[in-house]
Amino acid sequence: MSEQIIHSKSITEIRALFGLDKPTHPLITLLDTEKLAYGEETVGKRFTSDLYCIALKDSSCGIDYGRNSYDFDDGVLIFTAPKQVITVKKIQELNQVKGWMLYFHPDLIRNTALGSKIDAYNYFNYEVHEALHLSENEQNTLNQIVQLIQDEIKERIDNHSQQVLVSNIVLLLNYSKRFYERQFNTRSASHIDIVSKVELLLKDYFKENQLIENGQPTIQYLADHCYLSASYLSDLLTKETGRSAKDHINDFLVDKAKHLLLSSTDSISGIAYTLGFNYPHYFGRLFKQKTGKTPQEYRQLN
Repeated sequence: MSEQIIHSKSITEIRALFGLDKPTHPLITLLDTEKLAYGEETVGKRFTSDLYCIALKDSSCGIDYGRNSYDFDDGVLIFTAPKQVITVKKIQELNQVKGWMLYFHPDLIRNTALGSKIDAYNYFNYEVHEALHLSENEQNTLNQIVQLIQDEIKERIDNHSQQVLVSNIVLLLNYSKRFYERQFNTRSASHIDIVSKVELLLKDYFKENQLIENGQPTIQYLADHCYLSASYLSDLLTKETGRSAKDHINDFLVDKAKHLLLSSTDSISGIAYTLGFNYPHYFGRLFKQKTGKTPQEYRQLN
């Protein structure tokens, strides 16, 4: 694999990378994937940009994204945030892949409500194998929104351009959020297995004394062992249990703390260190937040 990473800083540069002319709008562009082609010289190269990208594709295009390989099937939507790395795995010919790629620069949404909350759309941090699979009706809905964006891009920029474009991007993201929730629902059976696996991972972590040796488990630790991204795992757990990945870790620690408080004469500080807390007052604060009592009060009342 090539060590070189080709970086695009602007809409103009990303269009030039695909051999396209200058954009009509400096902060946003829509690419027709049927008109994109690249040969053997591109295979193995890695690409990154300062841009957000939302892409809908309907056939195998062969890319590596993050840690995973993925071939697009019919109607797959993928999101990438600035600085994420994509590796091309095979050539693409003209008219081979139907779909579109919407690129927009962070400056387009800066000083807007979307700019302050775009991090809440966690799917920009998902891995490719966690991409959104769409029905035909869902694709049609998103295609209609993208057509509105394309129409606006072609218009002369005026005082309303940014608001119209950002509003349609928000609509696109909100529909995507709804469709992701449907995907969570349809995959509920396999997700329940993930919930059980997380609980087992936490129990094994405690049994193997890793709390003492390595500190508390992180969301990334759980996600790696479930072969998911941290964002996807946390959203999955929230959907299935109403509690985030961090809640699962904290609830597990508090449950173990209750047992140790009642079954041992260890000091509060000793129990805190046993559970991987570097500072006992952090343990006390979490315990009271979860139980309404300090560790001392809990021990005395039980």
